[in-house]
Amino acid sequence: MKVALVGAGLIGQSIAHLLRETGDFEVVAFDRDAGALALLDAQGIGTRRVDSADATALRHALQGFDALVNALPYYLAINVASAAKAAGVHYFDLTEDVRATHAIRAIADGATHAFMPQCGLAPGFIGIVAHDLAKRLDDLRDVKMRVGALPEFPTNALKYNLTWSIDGLINEYCQPCEAIRDSRQQWVQPLEGVEHFSLDGIEYEAFNTSGGLGTLCETLAGKVEALDYKSVRYPGHRDLMKFLLDDLRMSTDRDGLKAMLKRAVPSTAQDVVLIFVTATGMRRGQLVQDVFTRKIFAKEVCGAPMSAIQITTAGAVCAELDLFREGVLPQSGFIRQEQVPLEAFLNNRFGRLYEGESVLKATRQLAAA
Repeated sequence: MKVALVGAGLIGQSIAHLLRETGDFEVVAFDRDAGALALLDAQGIGTRRVDSADATALRHALQGFDALVNALPYYLAINVASAAKAAGVHYFDLTEDVRATHAIRAIADGATHAFMPQCGLAPGFIGIVAHDLAKRLDDLRDVKMRVGALPEFPTNALKYNLTWSIDGLINEYCQPCEAIRDSRQQWVQPLEGVEHFSLDGIEYEAFNTSGGLGTLCETLAGKVEALDYKSVRYPGHRDLMKFLLDDLRMSTDRDGLKAMLKRAVPSTAQDVVLIFVTATGMRRGQLVQDVFTRKIFAKEVCGAPMSAIQITTAGAVCAELDLFREGVLPQSGFIRQEQVPLEAFLNNRFGRLYEGESVLKATRQLAAA
C-alpha cells in the first residue's frame, strides 16, 4: 500500500518509522518544513515538500497514492480530507476536534473511498475499548473513559510537560464536551466534573475535556444512562489551567496561550500514558463492572526511542490502517472507531504496542442497587 503521510512532526515521524519497518507500506511524507523532512530523508523515507494548506497542490501531490494519513493539527483536517476525496484516496487522521469530525463525515457521504478520522489514542483506542466493554453487558448503565498523557517525573507547578500538540491540548481544554447524562445527550463544560482517584498508589485527578468520546455518544444513545470522557492529570493541574483560561481570560487569546506554554512548559520524552475505562450494567441478572486499564511508558520501538504518547498515537493509527489493508474494516464511507474489533486491534502487530505495564483487566461483582 502506498501511503502519503501529511505532517512530519514527532507523531508523523513515528508513523513513518513504524509503517516503513513492516515492508508492507511505501511511505512518502508531505510537509512544508524542510527541516522535518530532512530527518525522514536521513532514515531513507521518501519525502515531498508540499504546503498542505494549499488544497490544489495537495490534491495533485496525492496522485498515485492509495491512502493518506493526516498527522497535522486539527484545524487543517477539513482541508486535507477534502483534498483526499478529490484525489480519490482513503483518508485517516488523528483529530480530536468535534466540528472537524462532523465535516469529514459530510465529506465521506457517498464517497467510494474510506474516511476514518480520530484514529489516535483519545479519541481512537479509548472508544474501541469502551464500545467493546459496553457490548458485553445486557443492560448498560454507565461508561467512564479516562486517559492521561503525563510526565513520568512531574516537577513544575502544573505537574505537566508538553508531550503532544499544543494546539490540540488547548482545543480540548476550551471546547464544549459531549456526554450522556440521565440517558440524554448533552454538552458539558471543559475543566468541570473534577474527580479524584488512585491507581497503583499514585493520586490523580480527572476532568471534562473535549473530543475524547469520538462518535460514541451517538452510537450508544438510547443504550446507556451515563457516558463521559475525562482527561487525567496529577492533582492541582486543573485549578491552575482554569485560572489561566478563565480568570486571566487566556481562552480568548489562544495564540498568546500557545506562546506562553511553549516558552514556559518544557517537553519530555519520559512520559506515561494512563488508560482507564469502566462499564457498569447487568449481565445474566447480576450488576457487574468491567474494567480495562493500561499504563504505557516511553521505550525503544524498532530501534528508535519513542515517548509513550508517540507509541500510543502512532501505534493506533498504524494498527487501524493495517486492519483496513487486511479487509477487517469497511472499505468505503465514514468509519467510526467503534467499528474496530478490540481483539483484532490488540492482536495486530501495531496494536501490540499497547501491551503496557501494570496491566489489569478484571470484572467485579457489585451488590445490586
